[in-house]
Amino acid sequence: MINIIWGGIILLALVFIFITNNLNIVTENLINSGNEALQIILKIGPLLCIWIGIMRIAEKSGLLDKFALFITPVLGIFFKDIPKGDKAYSYMASNMIMNFFGLGNAATPFGLKAMKRLQELNKFKDTASNAMVTFLVLNTSGLAIGPTTVIVLRSMHESRDPSEIVLACILVTIISTIGGLTLDKLARDWSNRPSINRSGRWSK
Repeated sequence: MINIIWGGIILLALVFIFITNNLNIVTENLINSGNEALQIILKIGPLLCIWIGIMRIAEKSGLLDKFALFITPVLGIFFKDIPKGDKAYSYMASNMIMNFFGLGNAATPFGLKAMKRLQELNKFKDTASNAMVTFLVLNTSGLAIGPTTVIVLRSMHESRDPSEIVLACILVTIISTIGGLTLDKLARDWSNRPSINRSGRWSK
């Protein structure tokens, strides 16, 4: 369905270009966009490499596991279906740390690992479990205390004060996280999403 939607948008755009005779403008924008994309990669790429490397070291040293144990009581409030000490907590902790600092791209690999582990715990493979949906909500809401990527982008475009958005981002992400978790709880109460109870028996 997504392929059909994007294909339709591209087709309509091409038709509009030929009708309005703006092919030269489009070609120029494509060239400029490619140059701008390269500049963004060169600016943000090293930052992402550093953080991913740090998190990789933390994962290999067991630091993430310790951090996961520290925040497990908090995560346990939202992920009651996951056994305590499970590897999923470490992956989710890593994902949350990256999102805290506004490094959404760096958070993606850990988010994928967490979702893969949650799918392994999910008995009903064709249906997202409560834990999977809740984690998706947390990841999407992106609770951030330091929007690093946005600050870098603002700095690239010569903002007079790139970090002035920090407080606004904190407030907005707190509101989005609370709102997302609230809707998730309401949807869970109103639906029959599969879950696993603490005794390890699956139910719907």
